[in-house]
Amino acid sequence: MSVVRTMGLGLVTTIVILCVVISGANGDAMVSGSVFCDRCKDGKLSLFDYPLIGIKVSISCPGRDGQLKVISEETTNWIGNYIMRFNGAPDMSGCRAQVYGDGQGCQAVAGPAQSLNLVFQMFDTEIYTVDHLISQPAQPMSNCPRSSSPSPILSPPPSNPAPVPQPPKLPPLPPVSFLEASACPYRYRMWMMPEYECYWRVLTPDLKVSFVFGPLAAQKYGNDITLRGSMMGRGDPYKTLLRESTTALLNSYNSLQFPYHPLDVVGRLNAALLGGSTRQVLMTALRFLRANSGNPGNVTCKFTTCK
Repeated sequence: MSVVRTMGLGLVTTIVILCVVISGANGDAMVSGSVFCDRCKDGKLSLFDYPLIGIKVSISCPGRDGQLKVISEETTNWIGNYIMRFNGAPDMSGCRAQVYGDGQGCQAVAGPAQSLNLVFQMFDTEIYTVDHLISQPAQPMSNCPRSSSPSPILSPPPSNPAPVPQPPKLPPLPPVSFLEASACPYRYRMWMMPEYECYWRVLTPDLKVSFVFGPLAAQKYGNDITLRGSMMGRGDPYKTLLRESTTALLNSYNSLQFPYHPLDVVGRLNAALLGGSTRQVLMTALRFLRANSGNPGNVTCKFTTCK
């Protein structure tokens, strides 16, 4: 298993942008990227890092005087992504994205700016992506791997930093360890049993599919179906895909050893919907079904009753 499980983010970013294009955006420029908390302060993404939710990102472009001026701001969503749209498809090759403000749970300060990369241009539509924006806490996490050549990306904290607000108290964790291999399929309906409700990490049953999986999923499944409702789908390739995708997403949040990262699950579902092929939909659903059933490796479901 790759140490850096966040590499699927590039696929998610591309899929999300294409969804916007499909939904009817014409003559626009769009910018998309993601923000992560670099908990080890090593300047790169690792399995210890996580997306920053609700953090602000600005786009600055050169004005007539050559000085950079902020032209737009956006806040990252629940998977750390942001998307900005600009009318008229302006040339944004000299613009830069910058994260600023504190990241939720990261106690981070603004990281370095990143240039915009033009990845698509057609029908007066331009799509730009931004390399990962990384913020860092004042001190690295205590159990980070040792590195012979650390590469901090931010300036050292001030000698007398302002007091940092304490993060909110989290609910008790499920009995099974996040580091332990576990895969729980849909067919046992354990995800829907009250005694196992603590295994809904990050997500809740009443979250909308459109919010979790994005605009293309909303276009296909509607805006009203919840994750709870998506677990009931059967008898149709697209409903099966959504059911197994939701199950895979839950498994990915409960076991570090699950074959798919949460962002990878979201990206693969959108890729299947975007392909428009029933065969691709069924193949993606089958891959998730196999992973949810513990293959490869004959992994079992490690659920125990929540306390």
